[in-house]
Amino acid sequence: MGKRSRILSLLLALTLALTPVSTASALTPAEVTIDALSAKSFNGAELTLVKLLTETSKYTKHSVTYRSENLKVSGVLYIPKGKGPFPGVVLGHGYIDTKIYKNGQGMRREQDYLASRGFVVLHTDYRNHSFGDDDPESQLKFRMDYSTDVINAGLALRNSKIRTLDKKKIAYMGRSMGGGIGFNVAVATSAEGVFSSFVLFAPTSANYVENFNKWGRGNPERANPLVKFVGLPEENPSFWASVSPENYWSQVSAPIMIHHGDKDESCPIRWARAAAKGLKGAGKELTFHIYRGEGHNLMAGWGKAMARSIDFMGRNWQRSEP
Repeated sequence: MGKRSRILSLLLALTLALTPVSTASALTPAEVTIDALSAKSFNGAELTLVKLLTETSKYTKHSVTYRSENLKVSGVLYIPKGKGPFPGVVLGHGYIDTKIYKNGQGMRREQDYLASRGFVVLHTDYRNHSFGDDDPESQLKFRMDYSTDVINAGLALRNSKIRTLDKKKIAYMGRSMGGGIGFNVAVATSAEGVFSSFVLFAPTSANYVENFNKWGRGNPERANPLVKFVGLPEENPSFWASVSPENYWSQVSAPIMIHHGDKDESCPIRWARAAAKGLKGAGKELTFHIYRGEGHNLMAGWGKAMARSIDFMGRNWQRSEP
């Protein structure tokens, strides 16, 4: 190779090295809206026991996986001892950094409480958590991917081989981020009949702009990819409205119960009050409990809230569709 050829080869290699690799997503904003969630088909199935974690006199607890879209999602499954049939409940946890999240983390007291009282409990980790599969575009999906995982968890329970499960009786319980996910699922018309009722503890706002303002706008790591994808709320208000369940309350088809402490500094009580007002204005069945002096994690009122939740779910089983 001559001197000139070597120089040209070096220049080409340098150019390629300095040329940024495109990481543009093939995902479009229209694919991550509530309307898109309502148009989805769901494939929740293949609920698989991975490892026995605990066995008590009242239940067994396993780590599990199930199918959601083209992913394996991890979670934990509690099966009460006895002949059944037992009702089922899917749990959706609040935000925990995926770097530190552990299988089944986030609602352990609820898991034990429900399983000890005769519920088959499937706590979903969501995609990108624990030992489940990762979705590289998850950060751009405005929790619609986690909402899909919750719906598929309900279907995976229904399609499972758990002989003691009453497949006509499956409800959803979520807290904080998991409560906001519950709003998404409740308004997704394609998910109608998967859950007979929704119990939401301290849910995030049903107006996604408020969630972005609190946790995203001042956090470049979270905000920059979203802003590049869809723009700021003030730049693209129609999109941000399309990921806010408060604009879809007319589509709710199952009763909702909300528990919220009036001293919650993470998810302020005004968010729950706004959701309650919207749901009632749309003529939907809502039960709203406020716990005076309580923060984001109910303490003194938690036992009463769980008893109320079990009673509420029990009154609404007939609405579930196998």
